[in-house]
This record gives sequence, C-alpha cells and structure tokens, in this order.
Amino acid sequence: ASVSKPVPSLPSPLLIHSLGDENRSVLSLVADAEHIYAGGQCQDISVWSKETCTLKTSLRGHTGSILALELAEEKRWLFSASGRLIHQIWSTANFEQIYILYPYLETGAGDLFSLAWNSSFQIIYIGCQNTSLQWFGFSEDQIGQQIRETSSGVSTPTRKVHKFFDSYPQYTHKPADRFANNFGSLSPPSLERDTSGNLALAFDIPASNVIDSAHYGYVYCMAIVPSSGTDTNNIHSESGRYDQLLTGSGDETVKLWDCVLSGPKLLHTFECSHGAVLSLAVRSDTVFAGCQDGYVKVFDLETKTLVRTIIVQENVDILSLSMIHSDLFTCSANGQVQRWSPSFNCTSSWKAHDGIVLSSVITQSTEANGFVLVTGANDGFVKIWDMAVPLEVNNNEMFIEHTFAHLNGDDDHGVYDTLTYALSTFVSIPSVSSDPLHREDCRQAAIWLKKCLHQLGAESALLPTCEMGNPLVLATFQGTQGEQPKPRILFYGHYDVVSAPRDGWNSDPFTVLGRNGYLYGRGVTDNKGPILAIACAAAELLRRRALGVDLVFLIEGEEEVGSTGFVDTVRKHKAQIGRIDAILLSNSTWITEYPPCITYGLRGVVHAMVAISNGAPDQHSGVEGGAVVEPMLDMIRLLATLTDSQKKVAIPRFYESVRQQTEDEKQLYALLSQVTGSPGSVLSSRWREPSLTVHNLVVSGPGNSTVIPGTVTAQVSLRIVPDQDLESVSRSLVSHLQASFNSIQSPNALSVTIERTADWWLGDLDDPLFIALESAIHEEWGVQPLRIREGGSIPSIPNLEKEFGCRALHLPLGQSMDRAHLPNERISLANLRRGKSVVERFLAKVANADVLCVRR
Repeated sequence: ASVSKPVPSLPSPLLIHSLGDENRSVLSLVADAEHIYAGGQCQDISVWSKETCTLKTSLRGHTGSILALELAEEKRWLFSASGRLIHQIWSTANFEQIYILYPYLETGAGDLFSLAWNSSFQIIYIGCQNTSLQWFGFSEDQIGQQIRETSSGVSTPTRKVHKFFDSYPQYTHKPADRFANNFGSLSPPSLERDTSGNLALAFDIPASNVIDSAHYGYVYCMAIVPSSGTDTNNIHSESGRYDQLLTGSGDETVKLWDCVLSGPKLLHTFECSHGAVLSLAVRSDTVFAGCQDGYVKVFDLETKTLVRTIIVQENVDILSLSMIHSDLFTCSANGQVQRWSPSFNCTSSWKAHDGIVLSSVITQSTEANGFVLVTGANDGFVKIWDMAVPLEVNNNEMFIEHTFAHLNGDDDHGVYDTLTYALSTFVSIPSVSSDPLHREDCRQAAIWLKKCLHQLGAESALLPTCEMGNPLVLATFQGTQGEQPKPRILFYGHYDVVSAPRDGWNSDPFTVLGRNGYLYGRGVTDNKGPILAIACAAAELLRRRALGVDLVFLIEGEEEVGSTGFVDTVRKHKAQIGRIDAILLSNSTWITEYPPCITYGLRGVVHAMVAISNGAPDQHSGVEGGAVVEPMLDMIRLLATLTDSQKKVAIPRFYESVRQQTEDEKQLYALLSQVTGSPGSVLSSRWREPSLTVHNLVVSGPGNSTVIPGTVTAQVSLRIVPDQDLESVSRSLVSHLQASFNSIQSPNALSVTIERTADWWLGDLDDPLFIALESAIHEEWGVQPLRIREGGSIPSIPNLEKEFGCRALHLPLGQSMDRAHLPNERISLANLRRGKSVVERFLAKVANADVLCVRR
C-alpha cells in the first residue's frame, strides 16, 4: 500500500470545457499560447482555439494514428509522429505542412511512439517501436545537406510509396503506389501547396543518426532535461544539463543521454522494475517515470538515486504525466487523474474521463497568470480543467531573481537582503530528518541549497549517502590564485532540523517571522541561518574580488539523527572535496546574550539501548504478580548499578583517562562565573566532566497500572571528555551492564545495543587559526570574545579532523536564549549580519601566508 497520504486536501478542479468527438480517441496533446493540438486515432490533428474553444482547423497528411506531438515554439513548428512511419512538421502560424521526415529503415522502424525537441541544437529526437532512437537536425546547414532533390524550384512529393500500406490486393498484381487506399473511406493525403505555391520538403534520417537497440523495448516516452515546456517549474541547471535527453521504454528502464551534435551518448540507466515506462516528467533535478503497474518512480538526477516510489493505483497503467511547478499530475488507464504535492502526498483526485486517459498537458489559460490542465482520452474528448498554482514555488523563483539583483549591487544592503530573504525560503522547507514523511523535504532542501550556493558564486553538487539517506551538499567558492597555493577552508553545517510541533510556538515554525530585531523559525539558529551567513560572506568577498582562499561547503542532512553515512560518503568523495587545511563550523550559541564567544570544545557521547525481556506476553499483575520475575524490577536494579552514592558513574576505570583541569582553565572558569553568575564548578561539570543520563523507560503493552510488561527498554547515554577513548568507554558500558545483570541471577534476558557514538573535540587555543578567528571577532564586536566549551556533541567534527588531518574552529552565532530545538527558536538579525562580517575578516586573515602554511 502507498505510504503517501491518501486524503485529498484540495478540491477537484473545475471542468472549464470539453472538446472533441466521442468516436475518436485522443492519443497525444500539446498546446501553445493560442491553440490546443490533439492527435487522434483517425489520422488528423485537431487544432482548437483556446480563446473560443472551437475547432480552428484539422491538419491532414498522416496515414495512421497520431501517436506523438511536440512543439518547437521558438520556430512556431509542430512535429507529429504517426503509427504509419511518417513524421511531419507543420507551421503553427499558417497550419501549412513545412517538412516531411522519413525514419531510417521506414517500415523497420515500426510505430513512432515519442518525440522530443532540443532547441539548443535544433534537433528532433524520435523514439521508435523497433527500440531505436533516431534524430534529425533542422539547423540551416543540416537542412541544406539533407534536401533530397529539387526540380524547377519545388521538392519531391509529400511522401514516398510505402510497399505495405500503399499496396493493392495481391490478386490485382498491381505495383504499390501512393494512390492505393487501404484505410476504408479515408482518402490518401493530397499534394497540398503552401501559400507560395511550394510543396513540403521531404528528408530521410540517415543511418548515422540512429542508435539501434537504444532500449530492449519500445521507446514509449521522452523528455528534455531540464524540460522546456510551460508545464514545469525549471530553474535552469547550473551544471550544464540544458542538453540531456531522457527516454523511457518497455524494458522497464529510463535512460539518461548527453545530447551532442554527433548524437546522444548514454550517461546512466535508471531501473524502474514495475513494468513498461509509459510516461515521463521532469522538474529541475527530479525525474518522474509513470509505469505500467500503477507506480511512479521518482529519481534524482544529481545523485542518480531512487528517491521515492509513488503507488497511484496498483495494476492501473500511468499513461501520462504533467507538472505545474512543483505539483505532479498522474493520468491513469481507469480515467482517474490525481495531483501530488512536492512531498508526494495526494492532494486531489477525480474521475476525469469515462475511458483511458492517454495524454495530458499543462498550459497557460487565456486569463493572466492562470493555468489549465488539458487531458485527452479514448472517450474522444479533450477536457480543460482549471488549475491552482502552488504558491511556494513562486517564492523560490523570486529568490533566484532577487539574489542576482542583490549581489550585483554596490553596497552591503543587497547582500543583507539576500541573506534574510534566502533564510525565509530555506526555513520554509520542513527538512525534518527524524520523520520519514519529510524525507523528500530534506532532499528538496538539499537541492535548493545547492542552487542557492551556486548562485552566490560556488561550484555545487549533491553527494549521495547511504540508501534512503539525505544527500550532502558540496559547494566550493574559488578564491583568487596568488603566488602561493591558496588555503582551503572547509565549512561544515547541516540543513536538517528537528521537528516543530505547533504547541508552544507563537507563529508558524516554518515561516520566518521578524520581531524586535530577531528572526523566529525552526532552523534559524540551528543551523540554516549560520550556513547562509557564511555563504553570503564568501559571496561578498567574491564580489569585491577579495576572496583569497577556497571555501568548501560540506553540508549534511542527517546531523540531528546521528550523521548516518556521513563519514563513508566523505571518504568516498575525498578526492572531489580536495585538500583541506582547516575546518570551520557554526553550530552552537553563546553562553549569554553578550559578549560574543568562541567555542573550543565539545563532549563526546555514547548512546545505548538496554532491553530486558522475559520472553512471554504481557501479564496481569492481579494474576501473575509475585509469581514471575518482572523485567521492570530487573531494569531498576540494573540501572541503579550505573552510579554510586556520590552520583558518580560506577563503571570501573571510567574516570582514569579524564584530563585534569589546568590552572589556565581554572582562571577561565572564574572569569566565566563572573559573567554568567553560575559557579565555575557548574560550568566545568557541564563542559569538561563526563556524565551519565537515563533518558526514558519504555514498556511493551498498554502501559497501564495492572499490566506486567514482558519487555522493558531504557535509553542510556554517556558523555565523554578528553582523554577518554570512545571505543573503550563503549565496551566498558556493555561489559558493566552484562556483569551487573549476571549478578542479579535473573531468568530474564538482557540485550545492550550501542546505537550511535560521537567522539569528543578540543580545539587548540594556541593555533594561529584560532587566534585569527578570535581576532576577527574582537575587531568586529570591539570586545574580546569569551572562550567557552559545550556539553553537547557534533559527531562529524572529530571525524573530519581525522579524515583531513587538520584542526577545526567553532564560531557560534546564536545567543543563549535562542531556544534551538525548542518552540520559538530565534536568532538575532544583528548576530547574523555581524557574524557574516566576522567570517569575512577571518578569511582575509587566513589568506595571509603568515597565518596558515598551506600543506603541499
């Protein structure tokens, strides 16, 4: 069953008009600004006026069903493909036939199922029944070379004799000619002249323009990436994918081809494994493939991974897909049309036709800024449905337009506007990594951030992590090359956020609200705001031609759930990331509201799940109480062995490796005590001493007061500090729990699982980079920053240090009352802007060879 939410939240669209003849199937549809073109079963193309909803004309010339239509709007051409092996090109200005195109092998090519027009190269691609992919160029040079023959200024007739379709009955012993009529009462196409008296030019596709066995099945559908149609929201790709082709086939695959003048080159094959691929749609970096069994496969072009499988209706073919900005429309063989949100939830579903919906297109209506969905079916009707446009996509489009405008300005205010505007868009994407329902939101956040960083001046890409994992965003701001090798600084952050239940919030958590100098919203301080502040710092330095380092952004999407797959992905793509000389992050807050701080230490953590079970179902305490050994009582005894009467961790040798406090640290804690009003011993216990926490107890069954639970689980964590060894502490915890449980001599079973770990991190206060960052803070704020540590953990930082062999620096931008992870999360607008300035100053200092000697 589908995991998408089945309850539609939008009403069914309004049927504006029905067009057509109930005796003709509508096999193909396209639309331009003025007309709707419908290819039918009866060999002609109906041209309907959008304004009057009346039949304007019919285009005749095919001898078979019109299986595919495609527009070249910049040339005002309409391409049509037939089941009778002829491809025709019409003028949408005067509806005259311009060219005729014969496929290579003619009858051997079979039916021509699909078309795609590449406006960059002026090439039409044709998907054939014989599994071949064919193409023909319509640039002036290509046309000049391909004209077959001319006689007295006119070309050959509109079509050649076909040895099968133009044949006579065998008993007549007559040779085939184009006046034979094997189609009932239908007449063969006549030699119609255009307004200048010329006949349509005819061309053959040469053998050099054919890929035989492009698939192992019929090539049913094609699409250009990014799609150029009016039915998609495409922010054109920065990575050069204007010229890529997608083909879908009966072999259950979608293939991605690089379009070059010499012909398509295969780049990747996506396996769908749910029947023939009958329809395709593209939105930016996302490909939707409609399959024979009622499934839509969703692929990410950047990472070449399967993102989602949408179950529309099992065993009901998906014959057409259309998109209006971020929303997908699926058209099924049972006459049903469904609308899907960017999170793959069904928001609307309705019975559109009394037959099989064979084709669809979204086009602008005659009203300003309006859109309509046009559907065609084998009931003979073309139906026009009024569509509501998703508003959130318009915001993304506005951001893209505004970013360039702001960055091209002559003062800092443009970049500040970009920072706050971009943050409002970034926060609006609910990238909650702990909730599977928001997995697509996380991917969309990664895609958005990749594009944002690119527009700010970086080269950006997505890196796939583990299966079902959220991708990493890798982006590099290239600095100016000097006489010496440039320092390379890696900035680490995360685009995922924790959940934001509405209880306790004074505003929508995913809509940024500005109030009294603060911005409120989930992720503004942890960690979306700092990410964009550092990005805008790099953009500003680029604008001034003053970026003397390479700033590499490595932003993950699963920090809030343990950074699954992060280390393995970094190792896999280490060459692509490149040499790193220092690591910078901004993922915490100051100790107070003022003065600013610099963080130089984090504790590590070991998370464990402890479970005790008696192997039996839950029991009634009034029946079995006293007769069974209860797992809950065992758990209480076991957890009590983890600490002693002095509230110290009772695991043997737990404190042996803890680094002793120095005199400098004692003086620092004394200073911090004066600033915060908290005793230095309290700060020390929070930051530099290990601790143990029991987070919860969970029981099987209903949990009421009359039940003896058969299984009890507890979540336990240990915070570790320098110089405790992570692996040793993890093993000691398991060993201690097992030995303590054995001493209880219980018949119940114990299991201990280490769920995730993170090592401690400690910066070097004498490192030139630390001193440079501290100096940059002082110059910006006019005060010496406080040196602080944190009691929490960031798993990726010690891992990155070990992987790249360099030190990390931690610049917090938030204040102590920013309420990260809590309702009404906020960040000071002044902190964001001044934090940006601090990073600009720091990067300028790092570019100085005296601060950092670049490793060769």
